[in-house]
Amino acid sequence: MDHLVVGAGEMGRWFAGVIGGDLAFADLDSTAASEAAAAFEGRVADDGDTFELVTVAVPLPAATAAVEEHAPRAREAVVDLTGRMADPLAAMADTVPDRERLSIHPLFAAENAPGNVAVAAENGGPTTDRVLDALRDAGNDLVEVAPAEHDRAMRTVQGRAHAAILAFGLAAEEVPAGLETPVYEALTDLLEQVTGGTPRVYADIQAAFGGADDVADAARRIAEADSETFADLYEDAR
Repeated sequence: MDHLVVGAGEMGRWFAGVIGGDLAFADLDSTAASEAAAAFEGRVADDGDTFELVTVAVPLPAATAAVEEHAPRAREAVVDLTGRMADPLAAMADTVPDRERLSIHPLFAAENAPGNVAVAAENGGPTTDRVLDALRDAGNDLVEVAPAEHDRAMRTVQGRAHAAILAFGLAAEEVPAGLETPVYEALTDLLEQVTGGTPRVYADIQAAFGGADDVADAARRIAEADSETFADLYEDAR
């Protein structure tokens, strides 16, 4: 299977390694494309080349434009690997309605694979079936979900969760050794995990799904609550 991976970053390379095929890479950063091609003994895609499978693994803000540009290069199937589902799938349906179409979202960083992978298939067929089989064979658990449901869930799973953890980090002060509680230690572990990533990725998630305003509103309600209202909020959170 000849396979074009558009986006030679962390997740594009992870997916290339899991799915394999006769690999070619495309990226706005030509050096990244060349390095990925060398790592997988593949090649840098030439303009006009077509492929049985095209995978789009670009940052969230570029997802729709990348699908519109590269999906027509697919002879059989297009896969979106950008983290949002509804808009890329809609772009696929508009651009290549006769191709197999699949959106997946690995719910982990590449270094933490395998794990849960959200899956939304439209107009599935033998090529996308091979993709799903390869993901399963690599030890991933596939979670089928409607695109709109996935995108709504990411407001909490990613947007609100990340905003709450970063807000804790910004509000926290240094604590003397030995005064940590289990809750504090758990939060600092989460903060280390989030801030060990790439700021642009987290900024893109906030722009796509929001969440920070919701966390700020909830914190404001807690800050302004009297004892009785606080108890009600506590029960709501429970």
